[in-house]
Amino acid sequence: MKKPSLLLFSVTLLLAGVASAQQIDFGFGVGTISAPSASSAPSLNQPPVSLKGGAYPAFSGDVLFFKHMGIGGNIAWRASQASPNGAQPYRPILWDIDGMWVPPLGKHAAAEFSAGIGAESTRFYGTLNCNYFSCTNYVTSSHFMGQFGAGLKVYVHGGFYVKPEAHLYLVNNNVEYSSAHAVRYGGTIGYTFGGSH
Repeated sequence: MKKPSLLLFSVTLLLAGVASAQQIDFGFGVGTISAPSASSAPSLNQPPVSLKGGAYPAFSGDVLFFKHMGIGGNIAWRASQASPNGAQPYRPILWDIDGMWVPPLGKHAAAEFSAGIGAESTRFYGTLNCNYFSCTNYVTSSHFMGQFGAGLKVYVHGGFYVKPEAHLYLVNNNVEYSSAHAVRYGGTIGYTFGGSH
């Protein structure tokens, strides 16, 4: 099968899955990150820089197919560059694709559990990086990560919901920061298409 045919087949399957979905959710939220302090770096190979703090806007979405189970994803990024004493300014971006389970808790609420994989990508600013087409003022370092999340959707009007949530990130070989784990917590406002809300 040629690549264009494979791509067309994949898109057709995705659209068929979305068309048969029981529920689709989209949300936007803001939170912050809790992580071990900069002084807790486990070795001299890791700099004394922590992921802790800052505002993290985030977009999320999911598609539920069968018995409140489906797939979803999140992307969150630090709203402003962090610039600790003596360190290069940086901005973390965290994204993940997850398996979802969203069991209802009555007519006006639902729990939300997720687990998946993604990456932590950190942009380090102050270095001019050019190719044949454009230039940027940053370089990026990315690491594979696992994500485990939980939230509580409370439907306030029709399909509109508010959701307090928390996400645990486990980052492989996270040498840019003082720890390989962090927790993002905050709140999301979103809308559910379909379902019984």
